[in-house]
Amino acid sequence: MSEEVLWEVADGIGRITINRPERRNAMSWDVLREMRRLLAVAKDDPDVRVIVTTGAGDKAYCAGADLTGMAEGAGFVDLHEGRGELARLFNDMWMLGKPTIARIRGYALAGGFGLALAHDFVVAADDAQFGTPEIDVGLWPYMITVPLVRSMPPKKVLELMLTGRRVKADEAERIGFVNRVVPVDELDAAVADLAGALASKSPAIVKLGRDSFYAVWDQGAAEALKLLHPMLTLTTMTEDSKEGITAFVEKRAPQWKGR
Repeated sequence: MSEEVLWEVADGIGRITINRPERRNAMSWDVLREMRRLLAVAKDDPDVRVIVTTGAGDKAYCAGADLTGMAEGAGFVDLHEGRGELARLFNDMWMLGKPTIARIRGYALAGGFGLALAHDFVVAADDAQFGTPEIDVGLWPYMITVPLVRSMPPKKVLELMLTGRRVKADEAERIGFVNRVVPVDELDAAVADLAGALASKSPAIVKLGRDSFYAVWDQGAAEALKLLHPMLTLTTMTEDSKEGITAFVEKRAPQWKGR
């Protein structure tokens, strides 16, 4: 276990906290590796139905990569290979089979911005700020291009990348990459409500449906429908689908078995 990444599970919800408030929760190699390890644990744990990530303190969700700490003592090849760890983390999240929520307070910048948008849902306090400041230090936000382009119009992504300007929570919601903005004192309740609603669904159907969503994201319509058609039949063959339909007919709450 790492002191820089905290993990707790309650009521079907796994919570990952980046615990580096003194560095605005910047991502180190250890943070990235530990987050990936915890996602693997969560993926195999049937008691975890939803993942929430957040940052410690009230200043930042994650201010991006730890630019100084990540470069210390690393050779060129190791440094190049390590830079792919964030991309691997994104893929872990998309292939998790369980819903993910980013709980945002304060800054979500650079890699932290990409990390937030790699989640299924983003719930932000009204003090949140997002941005890609890499251009101002002679870098480019290569690694987060995919989650950003998947979350807002491409020309808006390019504007943010080229200008490095900050986006406040209300504009983020208008652009569409934040699902919900709430006052600071309502953030935890809003995240809990969403996580609880997601955790109450059939884990089997959530996995099948969510996996198919990500599988067809970048496909053309004809190609996507070839995958989605058999997925419908497969879903109707699950115990949870049969239970859901029976419960609907009998006007009662379904009892999910996760299979």
